[in-house]
Amino acid sequence: MTTVGEFMTTRLVTMDGNETLIAAAQEMRDSAIGDVVVTNGDSVVGIVTDRDITVRGVAENMDPGSTRLSQITTRDVITVSQYDDVVAAADLMRTYAVRRLPVIDDGRLVGLVSMGDLAVEREPQSVLADISADDPNN
Repeated sequence: MTTVGEFMTTRLVTMDGNETLIAAAQEMRDSAIGDVVVTNGDSVVGIVTDRDITVRGVAENMDPGSTRLSQITTRDVITVSQYDDVVAAADLMRTYAVRRLPVIDDGRLVGLVSMGDLAVEREPQSVLADISADDPNN
């Protein structure tokens, strides 16, 4: 059995829900990532993606300089353990139509597994795996 912990991303960026959309977008740009995990102390509150900023924030005429992440955060995030099977993680993504799952160990955020990570692991010859394994171009 291949576990989530064998290939999850541990280079995470977390931000408090009081941070602005601009701060999150700049962090995503600077870190070459597409999401930030929103936390309250050590607890995962939700996740915000670059698409969330665009669709839930900017497209709704929210001011990126004053709108807080908490206003557009996807809450009730589905999580997995680093010991969970990758097939189970893929099934969760399919069932809940999500592309990323925070990885929690003893109530603490330890990683993130994405659809791209799963593709690299499970279908290394797929287009998604090829794109996911490549260096960022931004």
